[in-house]
Amino acid sequence: MNELNGLFRKRLGIPENEKLTFETLDNILEKTATILPFENLCIISNKTRAITKENLINKILIKNEGGLCYQLNPLLYFFLVENGYNVVLVRGEVYNNETKDWSKLGRTHVAILLQHEGQTYLIDTGFGGNLPLKPVPLNGETTSSVNGEFRVKAMESDYGDFILEMKLKYKDTDWKIGYAFDSKRSLENLSELNEVQGIIVEHKESRFNKTPLITQLKSDGNVTLTDTSFTQWINGKSKKEQIDNVKFKELAKQHFGFQEL
Repeated sequence: MNELNGLFRKRLGIPENEKLTFETLDNILEKTATILPFENLCIISNKTRAITKENLINKILIKNEGGLCYQLNPLLYFFLVENGYNVVLVRGEVYNNETKDWSKLGRTHVAILLQHEGQTYLIDTGFGGNLPLKPVPLNGETTSSVNGEFRVKAMESDYGDFILEMKLKYKDTDWKIGYAFDSKRSLENLSELNEVQGIIVEHKESRFNKTPLITQLKSDGNVTLTDTSFTQWINGKSKKEQIDNVKFKELAKQHFGFQEL
């Protein structure tokens, strides 16, 4: 068993000898969502590194940090490849439901497409609190999980041929668009991920290069930490407290496992 496979299983608590199948993906996706935080601390502290397999292993599996979509999903992709899954990485354009418009960053979302028994599925563990927690088929069928309802619909746009729609539990009464992606245009090499990172780090419209953010799903909701607030969603009820920098470091360690900030 190679380093990535062994370390990934260790961090997620998956036995080394467990054979992974399509049916075990739900468990894998729930574990990645509740164990690997969605966070931008390397960007804020100006400590980003090139996206390579080795650097992803070091950041997420050795230093026990998290990452953004272009780090979390590629790491999961490598793990799935090692375990015999038929997967590719794709890029998407995120939709801003507040402004009712697409983001100004271009195709900076990174997700995974999986082929299984003639069907294609979307897999995503890098979309903050908006994770389906299960493979979502590209045939329009609704997939339900403890985080809500999700579906992928065929829709031609400037950004691809499909869109992910979601209705988050306790939060959404109507369907909303998550992002568009191109199923026919998979990533050919990791240099595209470094292009994505460059945009996220440098673009003036990027929401990830201004203030620290850590968010993670929990079995009963989710928690979100910024430099000024800590928000907990527990069984549909929200509790938010204002914090300072000292409290930020305490909560980052307590809830997300960050030892040094």
